[in-house]
Amino acid sequence: MNVANLQIEGLLMAVAALNDTLVRKGLLSSDEVDTALRKVEASLTADERLYEDMSPANRDAVCFPIRLLLAANKHSTSADLPPFSQLARNVGLTKRPYNDQL
Repeated sequence: MNVANLQIEGLLMAVAALNDTLVRKGLLSSDEVDTALRKVEASLTADERLYEDMSPANRDAVCFPIRLLLAANKHSTSADLPPFSQLARNVGLTKRPYNDQL
């Protein structure tokens, strides 16, 4: 695996842990984290460059970090954050096709 991929994996899990801590301390609700992440994803997927210049696989690559953080946020009330592999699997299982793939 590329070292950069491992660094991104670590960074994503660190951000997921920070989001979880913010929710547990009551500084943000799980819904607020979810809304913020969904707004970012919506702004990315509304970008014409994503549809005109990128393949569906590249679009998924751009959105993957946000989707992984959304999956982690769903577990914010549980005792432990699931491992990266489980979160990544959840992202893959819940991915929907883009409009131009239907």
